Amino acid sequence: MIYSIDVQITAPVQDTEIADRVATAIENVFPSAEPEQRHGEVVAEVHSLDHFSELLHRQEILDTARGEFFGSRRGDSFAFDLKKQAAFEDVVNFAVGDPSELGDIHVRVRVEEPDVEAFIDHVAPPTEDGRPVTDDR
Repeated sequence: MIYSIDVQITAPVQDTEIADRVATAIENVFPSAEPEQRHGEVVAEVHSLDHFSELLHRQEILDTARGEFFGSRRGDSFAFDLKKQAAFEDVVNFAVGDPSELGDIHVRVRVEEPDVEAFIDHVAPPTEDGRPVTDDR
């Protein structure tokens, strides 16, 4: 299956932060990103969430990810926020509740092919007893 997605990533850079460290946090979680520094923020675009999916599997947070993705789904898109410090350490930590003082990494995913549900199942498959459920059980 070939997936066609556009992923927009933005993160504010506060006066107390170093923009290069914010860019590194984005690159750690999304290695194909080429972050650009703009006025007060770092932005990037990617077309794959393979490494991000690997992190979700490794950290065993597929159910949490699915909740975030489906909870924010709007048409052909879904979005989520990540903690910058965790991302800097190559760890996925979803930002929920009040935004961090430094701001969070905002990720918006638009799915062109095949559809949002199928793509979410690819990135963060459903689980049973904490293990991914596959069609070929």
